[in-house]
Amino acid sequence: MPRGAGEWAAAGIVALAVATALVRAVVVAGHAAMRVWPVPAALAAAAMLYSVWRLVRASRAARVRTASLSRLQITLSSIDAMNDQEFEFVLADLLVRDGWTADRVGRQGDQAADVIGRHHRHGKIVIQAKHTKVAGKVGSHVMYEVNGTAGPVHRADAAVVVTNGTFTRDARTWGDRHHVYWIDRDRLQAWAAAGTPLHDLLRLPRRPQRSAVPRRPPRLRSRIS
Repeated sequence: MPRGAGEWAAAGIVALAVATALVRAVVVAGHAAMRVWPVPAALAAAAMLYSVWRLVRASRAARVRTASLSRLQITLSSIDAMNDQEFEFVLADLLVRDGWTADRVGRQGDQAADVIGRHHRHGKIVIQAKHTKVAGKVGSHVMYEVNGTAGPVHRADAAVVVTNGTFTRDARTWGDRHHVYWIDRDRLQAWAAAGTPLHDLLRLPRRPQRSAVPRRPPRLRSRIS
């Protein structure tokens, strides 16, 4: 601590000099910031506007695509002319037309899932696509594969095998017995060309809606006088 009036005066002068230097430093830094900050601020604002523009554009494109898919109808002759990948994309589009969200996931090692769809009332569905010749038949082994992965691997509520050909009698019987849905050429005609929604065509069950947990009524405390 300073001693005497002289030391106190010297300490005051030093403190004043330090405070003056700090004020000048803050002022200089403020002027520098005012010159520099507008550039990052403008860039940030431009980036934000660009992001909003992209979101609006994507939303508008999604609405246009959904509106166009709502009128989607595909003939069996067009489906027969497709390759395997095109067939999978068409099945995903048909699900979107019917009010589902759908992703085409078919690839090597897809574990018997080419398209995965989700619906707020019918849950999650796995579709295995089998594009074949008109006279081609899908056997029971496909049903075994789909049944073995739909629930345990993909956590799906339903599994469907779709072909533009037909199924063997054993495949249809096994699928009906183990709740693996199948769509052959005739059903594909009703779904793709006639516009029947998939959940109506297969009569998919609806998931039970979660009911609100009833609140316990407040306990009444009676007063005995």
